[in-house]
Amino acid sequence: MKSVSSHGCLRGFGVGVLVAAAIVDVLDTGAAGHSVWPVALVLLTGLTAVLWPAARRPPWLTPELRAAVPGALSALLTVGSLVSGARYLFGPGEIMVLLCLLFIAVRHCSPRWVVACGLLDAVALLATPVRYAGSLSDDNALAFVAVGLVLVGLTAGLASYLRSLDYRRTVAVGETRRAERLAIAADLHDFVAHHVTGILVQTQVARMMAATGAGELDPVLAGIERAATEALASMRRTVGVLRDTSPEPDRRPVGDLAAITELTDGFPAPGQKVTLDRTPGLDAEVPHEVQAATFRVVQEALTNVRRHAGDATEIAVTLHRAGDRLQVTVSDDGHGSARLPDAAHGGGFGLVGLTERVTALGGTLDAGPRAAGGWMVRALFPLGKG
Repeated sequence: MKSVSSHGCLRGFGVGVLVAAAIVDVLDTGAAGHSVWPVALVLLTGLTAVLWPAARRPPWLTPELRAAVPGALSALLTVGSLVSGARYLFGPGEIMVLLCLLFIAVRHCSPRWVVACGLLDAVALLATPVRYAGSLSDDNALAFVAVGLVLVGLTAGLASYLRSLDYRRTVAVGETRRAERLAIAADLHDFVAHHVTGILVQTQVARMMAATGAGELDPVLAGIERAATEALASMRRTVGVLRDTSPEPDRRPVGDLAAITELTDGFPAPGQKVTLDRTPGLDAEVPHEVQAATFRVVQEALTNVRRHAGDATEIAVTLHRAGDRLQVTVSDDGHGSARLPDAAHGGGFGLVGLTERVTALGGTLDAGPRAAGGWMVRALFPLGKG
């Protein structure tokens, strides 16, 4: 059996009270000997606008239409009563309906219509004593207007507050989506740039070998094929994440510590050697977000070796735990002899993005020349107390 929530019980109680008050209005009008159908029409239209389930509401039944039509009918009934002299009663049902319509107008109407619809419902409510112009004293009319102003102010204030919460929630969601898209764009840039840079380097090696006739081209061409395949796979994964609307968190195409082994194994160009030295058992100790950031640090550092130190022969990658911190270093023995075209060097945004990612996790990142020659990138990540 499906349990009923407190929200559902409260909503059902409110609907019951609203319908009961509307029935009381109709019965009082008939008992007083007045025409029932004008009052019933206003109440039926208002109840339809307020109570029509959102899931079954047709597209044409906009908040503007829901707020304006019943309010306009109530105002026309008041004007007709004043012009014809007929007395159409109003009671708690119509008052509650008009307050609900005012709430809908202020909270849900578009900005260009919210003032007009809200004023229409408020004026319709405050003008209802005109129907008793021949029998109500001025004091009673003023008292009703005063109470009506209080109710209008409270209803409009509550609706405005909830509308502001909706707006802030929408802005927060938009900013989150924007940040996520920027992160995905950064992932796409870093992953594809890494593979495409490898394609460029190995293509240049292949051209040099073809010109000199030295060595076999097949391993180089195989490396180009592998890098191109991985670049396409990265793009497919990223596009898949962008197209997927499911609410699964953290589905960006990031790596982990295990993927660093693949990264270093597939990196070396002919004449290069990459060594990976890591503390055993790190995978179970390092949080996922730190593993992803570590992978990106190694990936960007290796990409920069290809871009800026094409003459490097020894590249060392180390992953060590020192107390409550994970230290990641990537060093090379290159002398800055880059073999890539200037357009392939990029603008240095990779390290800037890495610095932001590392510092967001409470870590530090620094890069600079080594005393023995070459370049080193080092990142420190906090892991908590071991």
